[in-house]
Amino acid sequence: MTTATGTLAADWLERDVPAEPESYLQAARRRFMKSKVGLTALAVLGLLAFTAIFAPVLTTYDPAVGNPNDRLMTIGSEGHILGTDEQGRDMLTRLFYGGRLSLIAGLVPVIVATVIGTTLGSLSGYLGGWVAAVIMRTMDMFYAFPTVLLAIAVSASLGPGLTNVIIAMTVVYIAPLARVAEAATRRVRVSEFIEAARLTGASTPTIIRTQILANIFSPIFVYASGLVGLSIVIAASLSFLGLGVSPPASEWGFMLNALRGTIYVNPWVAALPGLFIFLTSISFNMLADAIRDSLDVRG
Repeated sequence: MTTATGTLAADWLERDVPAEPESYLQAARRRFMKSKVGLTALAVLGLLAFTAIFAPVLTTYDPAVGNPNDRLMTIGSEGHILGTDEQGRDMLTRLFYGGRLSLIAGLVPVIVATVIGTTLGSLSGYLGGWVAAVIMRTMDMFYAFPTVLLAIAVSASLGPGLTNVIIAMTVVYIAPLARVAEAATRRVRVSEFIEAARLTGASTPTIIRTQILANIFSPIFVYASGLVGLSIVIAASLSFLGLGVSPPASEWGFMLNALRGTIYVNPWVAALPGLFIFLTSISFNMLADAIRDSLDVRG
């Protein structure tokens, strides 16, 4: 039989047991879950990704085949909830399929450039000397050109096509990501745990892989997240200029170019690709801001 004294002692012990400390990633996740802006942006991007992936299931129309008799139908028309384009193709279907290419053009260049730029920047920041001089002066050459102008120049030299757009965007983003990684590495390399790793005999690749990259992940990830929205806008701009995908592929920038001649006839339908570009870009920017606030230790 439990005594009153035993019960009080058990309650006292339960109150005095220290809670398990919260890890950095758990704290970041908790702060992110409190961000209404971040959750809203994540929901919008999740919906866009869902419609792009499952486009064949969500619509029965062919994005490349239209009906000349159904040209430029208005929003809300029977059988075409978002109308049709200049060739009678269903706009909702085109927008769903266009999301595939636009999201690929936004994500893939940033991911590839992050891997390359982080590698170059961490090597430059850790080794210093002539290695840093060669790498960073090469990166400075890319800074001599505006981002959009460099993307147009690379894409024009390679020719139209989604692959060439991805290559052009990757080239554009390597330099700024390398600069961020180099600056973050310089701050970390003077830390005591880096010196301790050196004293234990760890090699340079091991120190960079196990110590440097783990501690410069946050600023690089936040910066790269913010570049995705810009990448989508620039990729759409290249397609608008005829340097992106080729017809009859569905891509938001190319669709915007094809519909510009119909803006005085059916302006709402013509504006739909631009609206999707805007929503996707602003959602990625809002998500990047929320991630930055969540990873901020001072928060």
